Order: sequence, then structure tokens, then C-alpha cells
Amino acid sequence: MPPMFAYIVRRLLYAIPVLIGVNLITFALFFIVNTPDDMARMQLGVKRVTAEAISQWKSERGYDKPLFINAEAAGAGVLTETIFFEKSARMFIGDFGQAEDGRDIAREMRTRMGPSLAIALPTFLLGLFVAVTCALTLAFFRGTALDVWGVVLCVAAMSISMMFYIIGGQYLVGKMWRLVPISGFGDGLDAWRFLVLPVVIGVIGGIGASTRWYRTIFLEEVARDYVRTARAKGLPETLIFFRHILKNALIPILTGVVVVIPTLFMGSLLTESFFGIPGLGSYTIDAINAQDFAVVRSMVFVGSALYIVGLILTDISYTLVDPRIRFQ
Repeated sequence: MPPMFAYIVRRLLYAIPVLIGVNLITFALFFIVNTPDDMARMQLGVKRVTAEAISQWKSERGYDKPLFINAEAAGAGVLTETIFFEKSARMFIGDFGQAEDGRDIAREMRTRMGPSLAIALPTFLLGLFVAVTCALTLAFFRGTALDVWGVVLCVAAMSISMMFYIIGGQYLVGKMWRLVPISGFGDGLDAWRFLVLPVVIGVIGGIGASTRWYRTIFLEEVARDYVRTARAKGLPETLIFFRHILKNALIPILTGVVVVIPTLFMGSLLTESFFGIPGLGSYTIDAINAQDFAVVRSMVFVGSALYIVGLILTDISYTLVDPRIRFQ
């Protein structure tokens, strides 16, 4: 078996108990700390809730079964005819059940993944390019007025809430200048009009922290011995930065970049909610507001699985940028 394939298989096997643990913790939070009776009271209204109404609500949604073991069932039903199997264990095969409004959760996820990617992928790629470019420029002109004022602007940008960028952008670009719609979403190519403003705001909102972080990475590489050796050989400073420093700085950059991949699929909670993008982020916010526990559980599980995938991709990407690292 090739070393790389064996490494991936081993990492996936390590991920299984982690995902099972997350599933168990999520189940405990939703069904032990917050019992089905509590869920029924929150859905029906705390005041004047009868025992009959609670019982009917639980029966309609399959919450009237035992949590882990059904002693009254026969055969495999002892384990399968339980809340844990029907509401948590079935998530491993992609069966997330139905939301409170009766819609299939898995189908909703597939439908909403497109709008989430449409806004998150351009924001991610453009933001990464702009931040790395700005950080490399500041590191190249380190110690100059450009570097000092660049860091000041980065700190100032980090200190401003994302809410300010969203509301300010909607008011200035959407309402005053009327360049693009303030909120909503379109089909096909018409969707770009609704994506321009959220993407630009997403890039501006994250450029301060990213640029400052990447600048620190580049400055650490500048002080390495191989950089002094390259200068001693007479290599131009621009060549040193773009061929050597940028390449060697990719490892710590990948640590933060690849782990962000799950958020591309899960969507941005604030951005999608304020811009009316029908993605997974707004879907999660709507489920929390509606106290739709089935949707919230499903989103937590999917987010955990994607985060584990992101960590595996991070480990694999290390070997692509640093030949010294081998699969062990």
C-alpha cells in the first residue's frame, strides 16, 4: 500500500472515534441536559401546556421512545427503536430526518450549499490573495513608514466589528449609491448582483487580522539563515521574497487556510442572515430562532465532520509544500 494512501486511511480511522464522541456529546446536550419534555414545552409555549399536548408532540416527532435502550422491543429493536439511533446514529449515513416544518433536512442542505459556496468561495480566495499580497508588501518594506502605517490600519480594521462593515456597506453602496441590491438572491448568472457586496465586505472585514498574521509569518522567515545565505550569494531581494520566503511560509499559512474549508460549506452566519442569502448559515440561524432542534443537531454534526476533513487536508498539504515531511 502506498505510504500516502495508508496515511490517509489511518487518519480517517482516527477521525471515526472523534466523530462518534462529538455525536455523543451533541446527543447528551440535546436530549439529556435538554430533555424531550423541555423541547416540547419550548415549542408549545411554557404557559398552559398540558401533559396530553406534550405527549402528542413527542409522539409525532419520535421523541416518545427511550434514549438508548428500548427494553420493550425485540431483537435489534432494543437498540434501533431508540431516540439515539433514530436522531443521532442515523446521521452517519446521511439521514438527518425532518425539520419542524416537515422538510427533509438533507435535501435542504444540498439546496442551500450552492448559495453558501457562491459567497464563501470568492470571499476566501480573494481575501487570501489580498491578505498575502499586502502582508508580503509590508514585510518587504519592513521598518518603513509604509510598514508602520500598514500595521496601524490592520489593527484599526481588526478593531471594527463585522456588523459595522455589513450595515455601513448596505447603507452606502446599496441604499445611497444604489449600485447593487441590499439583500436577496437570484438564480443563475443574475446572482452575481447579490454576491458582489457580501464578498467585498467579507474581504474587507477579514483583511486586517489576516494581513497582520501573514506579515508576522513572513518576518519570521526573513530572519532565517537561508535568507542571509541567499543575500550573501547576491540574489535580489524580490527573488528572495517570492521564491524562498513565500514558499517556506506556506506551511504555517496552510494551517489557518485549510481548516477554514469547512466554513465554505457551512456558510457565514452573519453575512447570509443580513444579506438574505438562502445558504446554510442563514438556515442555521433560522433554526435556532425557531428552536428547530433537528436542524441545529444536523448542522453541528456536519460542521464537526467537515472540520475533521479540514484537519486531514491540512496534514496532507504539509507534504506538498515541504518535502522534508514524510507520511509515517
